[in-house]
Amino acid sequence: MHHFWTQTFGYVIHPKIPVDNIQRIADVGTGTSIWLFDALRQVPGQAQLDGFDISLDASPPPEVLPANVKLHHWDVKQPVPEGLDGVFDVIHLRFFAFVLMNDEIPGVIAKIFQMLKPGGHIQWEEADMETLRFDKAKPESKTDNLEGLFKLLLVQDPRFKPTWANNIHHLFSEAGFVDIEKDTKDAPPHIAFQWHECGLMIHELIARKTKNEFLAGEVKRLLPLAVEETKNGAYGTSLRFTVVARKP
Repeated sequence: MHHFWTQTFGYVIHPKIPVDNIQRIADVGTGTSIWLFDALRQVPGQAQLDGFDISLDASPPPEVLPANVKLHHWDVKQPVPEGLDGVFDVIHLRFFAFVLMNDEIPGVIAKIFQMLKPGGHIQWEEADMETLRFDKAKPESKTDNLEGLFKLLLVQDPRFKPTWANNIHHLFSEAGFVDIEKDTKDAPPHIAFQWHECGLMIHELIARKTKNEFLAGEVKRLLPLAVEETKNGAYGTSLRFTVVARKP
């Protein structure tokens, strides 16, 4: 999914962010750390790259990481770790729309502001789920079960209907950021379809992890039907955006 993102937007680090003098860069919610490994090729060789996540289970073991890449446990809902005030030139975040609730976002943005150097940049990337739609490769393709699956998640879990994401540039302004720029893209159909296929795997994870028995049962029922509709050319997609801003 990371590669689909960079193919759609055409960059790893936003072109507005100067990279020549970067000394330290962070990826919050680093997951597999794949963004860090791509960013590594664009920053000076002496730069330090730090990944933060509540779990590092998806990342490579520390023994195989490049010498200037370090990974750290941190729940972004918790206070900023000691020693990280004002140390980063760039902080990157992606895919928090299904993690953070509306009332949690201002506090998280404030922490990122706190961790950046004066003049440092934030780069935050999300899907705009308010623009979710179901496209068809062929007129006869059906989307009933795909739509039913997504509607089920929206009703059962409010995290699947975030309203803060499309307003994040205004939240940046309220937090004190300046030079705010929003870059919105609609993935071309061939990438949007592949992106959708990757996303279907998330539903299987939801069915396994949720404590809501009704939700688990309905996802297990609908998912094979949605997969069949996907094989016949139906897919869900939405606009996606990157917002960059600078700490004065």
